[in-house]
Amino acid sequence: MKIDARNLTCPKPVVLTLEALPKLAPGESLQVLVNDSVAEGNLTRLADEKDCELGVERSGKDVTLTFSPRGEVAASEAAATEAAAFCNVPDRTSAVVAVDTDSMGRGSEELGHILMKGLIYALAHQDQVPDTMLFYNGGARLTCEGSESLEDIRELESRGTKVLTCGTCLDFYGIRDKLAVGGVTNLYAIAQIVAARPGVTVL
Repeated sequence: MKIDARNLTCPKPVVLTLEALPKLAPGESLQVLVNDSVAEGNLTRLADEKDCELGVERSGKDVTLTFSPRGEVAASEAAATEAAAFCNVPDRTSAVVAVDTDSMGRGSEELGHILMKGLIYALAHQDQVPDTMLFYNGGARLTCEGSESLEDIRELESRGTKVLTCGTCLDFYGIRDKLAVGGVTNLYAIAQIVAARPGVTVL
């Protein structure tokens, strides 16, 4: 049996694994494909707790974890609840950061680019990172190829920040095919995210 849990945030990879393990036939193994270190660590703890031999194969960013139960694995009555015990979620605040430009502040545009790059770098190296970052209008350029902030935004994403870029903005600037980090969203989804949070920080 095989599960593709790439790009799924905790606890989803653990929930899927908990649901699949009891369904294995005697001697059968379960392969779970992930592509981030957090999911790998959570699943490694799960394998130990469920008394499974664990094989690990790496191919680029993809990691295949092979669970081989040593005995019968009991079905979980509440997989989502049980999964929480195995999830080491990266520290992050519930904050939403909205980025509507690739240049910070008024005055010198050159200085503004330097400031924006420095601020995103600083955000990526805080003890707690934002829950979500929204990129729209000129800010959409920051998540695309050629952006000097790409590596820092990828670091934020790897630590649990959800990175979303406005699709309308990408299309307007003709850079949808250049998107290099995060996902594409729309104004309706952005409105839902903003409405669900007590405060949004606009850079």
